[in-house]
Amino acid sequence: MSHPLPESIDATQQLLASSAYVADRSLATALYLALTMKRPLFLEGEAGVGKTEIAKVVSQSLGRELIRLQCYEGLDIAQAAYEWNYSRQMIEIRMAEAEGSATRENLAQDIFSEKFLVRRPLLRALESVGAPPVLLIDELDRTDEPFEAYLLEVLSDWQITIPEIGTVRAAEPPIVVLTSNRTREIHDAVKRRCFYHWVDYPDAKRELEILRRKAPGAAETLTMEVVAFVQRLRSIDLFKLPGVAETIDWTNCLVALDKVALDPETVNNTLGVLLKYQDDIERIAGEEAARLVGEATSAASAA
Repeated sequence: MSHPLPESIDATQQLLASSAYVADRSLATALYLALTMKRPLFLEGEAGVGKTEIAKVVSQSLGRELIRLQCYEGLDIAQAAYEWNYSRQMIEIRMAEAEGSATRENLAQDIFSEKFLVRRPLLRALESVGAPPVLLIDELDRTDEPFEAYLLEVLSDWQITIPEIGTVRAAEPPIVVLTSNRTREIHDAVKRRCFYHWVDYPDAKRELEILRRKAPGAAETLTMEVVAFVQRLRSIDLFKLPGVAETIDWTNCLVALDKVALDPETVNNTLGVLLKYQDDIERIAGEEAARLVGEATSAASAA
């Protein structure tokens, strides 16, 4: 059952909080405007900061279907929008030839009808019946530039042109969230059709609140020490800084190990949860980890 859209920025923050998503006011403002004005929301930021989760939370909180298009290199229209069911078309042609009951023109018209059309995420989102779904176009930066050009028609006119059938338009625009990890720049033409927001790493206060919601089994001391440790870790020049997702995973792992506070040995043994590159792990393990644990413990005690 679908729910009405939030009527204010405060209501938008509450909507996200109802699904344990802690958003700052600037993100809530961008989302509120995108929902109210029926514009796509383009979220950019480092991996693991909660961009994809926004679409999931909106879908869950509003009671809307989530249609996800996971982008990758080489993604084309056949996988993103639609394709023809060639095997069924060939069977239809063979049957018509065997019966001798169809002319070439009638056969061509029949095999390119909607019953042979395979609908992919973009087309499904536009043809949805009832409350508009949430369309998540995830990690757009992984695709090639020609695919971005194809998206322009969808994002500006809420339609897809199928040469054999015609133009399919949405009765009501879906809620669209696009994400990018900024491994490459997205073309300005795509960004102009969206409201833009950069999702940054949270500050200590907000990350603490996130952990209280996402890792409620952790002792308060452990939660505060984890936040202090990760905040300091992000100030170091690493190949890949830990995101919020890694912070949550690490906290839950520490809870599984029955830890109520950080200690250097446990940190060294679990660095692979926080850091995903061996060079980063080697740089932090040992004396550096012990130093960070000491600073985190002192900061948590003083708070």
